[in-house]
Amino acid sequence: MQNFKKVSEKVYRERFGRCYEDFEVGDIYQHRPGRTITETDNTWFTLLTMNTHPIHFDKEYAKHSEFERCLVASPFTVALIAGMSVSDVSQKGIANLGWKEIRLPAPLFVGDTLYAETEVLSKRESKSRPEAGIVEVKSIGKNQDDVIVCDFERTILIPKEGYSVEEKANY
Repeated sequence: MQNFKKVSEKVYRERFGRCYEDFEVGDIYQHRPGRTITETDNTWFTLLTMNTHPIHFDKEYAKHSEFERCLVASPFTVALIAGMSVSDVSQKGIANLGWKEIRLPAPLFVGDTLYAETEVLSKRESKSRPEAGIVEVKSIGKNQDDVIVCDFERTILIPKEGYSVEEKANY
């Protein structure tokens, strides 16, 4: 995978993502930078998604929970990990085909820094689209102490080399 495209003499354009051929089963991609979660992030996400559980935004309520502080909303955690993986895993993707096995083995709190990595589980050529393949990955989110706070699997339809929108549009 080349991270740039030569546009003209001494002019280069940054490239992101992978085509189907770039994925190898067993490879692990570490996504950087990490992301420190702020109170504003968590509050806005809960408001935008109409999540009314006070454990995410009411410090007095949360103080009396087993966690003794506000929890980061779990869909926000999933969204961040997925987002952190896009430039490396699905930037060229045609579509997410499915998600499964979302697990949240440990809580994430405001002030924690989230890091993510993705392992390629399998790949196969698409039966209905000869210009694409199907890639299954597992993404893992860890906090600053290397504790897994979330993991999930997703299946993505990925174009083969020469068939991405980026290449078709000379983007």
